[in-house]
Amino acid sequence: MLEKPDWIRRRHRANPRIDETERLLEEFRLNTICREADCPNHAECFSKKTATFLILGVHCTRNCAFCNVTNAPPRPVDPGEPARVGAAIARLGLKYVVITSVTRDDLPDGGSAHFAAVVAETRLRNPETLIEVLIPDFGGVERSLRTVIEAEPDVIGHNMETVRELYARVRPEADYDRSLRVIGMTGALAPAIPRKSGFMLGLGETEDEVAALMDDLRRSGCEFLTIGQYLAPSARHLDVVEYVSPDRFAEYGRMARDRGFTFVVSAPFARSSYRAEEALGL
Repeated sequence: MLEKPDWIRRRHRANPRIDETERLLEEFRLNTICREADCPNHAECFSKKTATFLILGVHCTRNCAFCNVTNAPPRPVDPGEPARVGAAIARLGLKYVVITSVTRDDLPDGGSAHFAAVVAETRLRNPETLIEVLIPDFGGVERSLRTVIEAEPDVIGHNMETVRELYARVRPEADYDRSLRVIGMTGALAPAIPRKSGFMLGLGETEDEVAALMDDLRRSGCEFLTIGQYLAPSARHLDVVEYVSPDRFAEYGRMARDRGFTFVVSAPFARSSYRAEEALGL
């Protein structure tokens, strides 16, 4: 096992707002990807009274080798969740919110109607809040994607996670080209909505493979990009092959901007929803 370098060690100070955010989420019976994915930024975000909401339960129908979200048979969709998400956002006073989900291959529409309902309730209760959705691939079904688009989120994200050459090992139940098509379809159906994606470094990818992924994303119309360090959630997950230095992250960021991405965050602790509001100038 690789030893973590100094730049990947995160130290957090106690902050009463973290507990306050936790209590609010418990009150509204809501889940966050911050907790379920064991995000290294969760303490910072909770201390700022923000969180990335995880809808459609905490059990995922896929079992990606990098992800800490539980793979298990999902529970029925909670029809009261959209209203609770909207109400929680109002209580938190968020001006920008990211909403994501587990993958629900068990549902005929992949959960797209529920996504749309959450966006609608959030708009109803928070008309000035900007909404980013981070969606699964919905099996590549256009009508499911259209359902989310018609709810008119402000940003639509779909993460590639890794390079083509590592997909079979990292995301065995996903498909590289299908994910690219989802991003491309989003642009075709709603060219005015910015498209966003993210991927990890440290899984054994080469610089040429990363460059090819960036090129594929640009050809698909992706505009916003995040690049972060893979951190193994447990010994059961894929090992970290490399801890990429901050200088190399900066170089990858320059590569992305040179390719025309209009907003890029490339740093060890970058995650797709971390400080996401900065993409829209907030």
